[in-house]
Amino acid sequence: MNLDLLYENLTSPALLFFILGILAVQLKSDLEIPAQSSKFISLYLLFAIGFKGGQELAHSTFTPEILWSIVFGIFISIAIPIYTFFILKKKLGIENAGAIAASYGSVSAVTFVTAVSFLELQKMTFNGHMVAIMALMEAPAIIVGVMLITYFSKNNAIKLSKIVKHSFTNGSVFLIIGSLIIGMVTSDNQAQGIKPFTTDLFKGFLVIFLLDMGMTSGKKLGDFIKNGWFTTVFALFVPLLNGAIVAFFSQYVTSEIGDRFIFAVLAASASYIAVPAAMKIAVPKANPGLYLPMALAVTFPFNITIGMPLYFGIVNIT
Repeated sequence: MNLDLLYENLTSPALLFFILGILAVQLKSDLEIPAQSSKFISLYLLFAIGFKGGQELAHSTFTPEILWSIVFGIFISIAIPIYTFFILKKKLGIENAGAIAASYGSVSAVTFVTAVSFLELQKMTFNGHMVAIMALMEAPAIIVGVMLITYFSKNNAIKLSKIVKHSFTNGSVFLIIGSLIIGMVTSDNQAQGIKPFTTDLFKGFLVIFLLDMGMTSGKKLGDFIKNGWFTTVFALFVPLLNGAIVAFFSQYVTSEIGDRFIFAVLAASASYIAVPAAMKIAVPKANPGLYLPMALAVTFPFNITIGMPLYFGIVNIT
């Protein structure tokens, strides 16, 4: 691993504000970001990423590489929940195993945002179709998780059609897909008019959002520790394994370093927005006190501190 790269990431404003949020909770500060403001910033980040991705996609020519990238992304989101479910099932039960497996097979839009910022620090770019791939990776993992729970619990009451619909109409997924499409059909001149909002303000909103995420993670950290070593080890080791494997094998799908890095980050991330919302409907017996802290309080900070420099190092040497 490049130590200079690791140091640069560890001292980035985004990470330091995330740590500041955790410290605010641990020191019982009255620092607080209003819920409506936090929601607005979340929506802004998803809109900005989707719109810029759509603009990039509009300038791209559809090639076999893009097609294989889409297939590769969907394969990742199907394969991860299948193998992780069997690791988790005996220890945590069918419902919890399915929910956690879906979380780790799905993706984190916030981790994606941070990965984009990381690439900008390295003065590197990625192709716009990666935004579409990120959006497409949400639903398959949720569907596979629910199917595994349904099969092993013999529960036929869950309607997969409802889960599929919810996966695509979930606010975060719907906004990023919609913004992507709008970005594709918007002309360069029209896009230039809102560039200060879609580009110049992005990093500032990102650090405020990560401050809020740090406070949220800090509140859940204590409850998660009570669940023992197994979930902690899983939340650290499995994302690392997924990210490293995908970072290596992505070379057979695309030669673009930025795209390969994004693939690795998506494979290593875990959803704590779309999946919990879907699981609340499909599998109310699954314990959110497990899969939420695993994704948000352990995997997310691990990825933005140690994971990203490691995945970036792998894609640069393979």
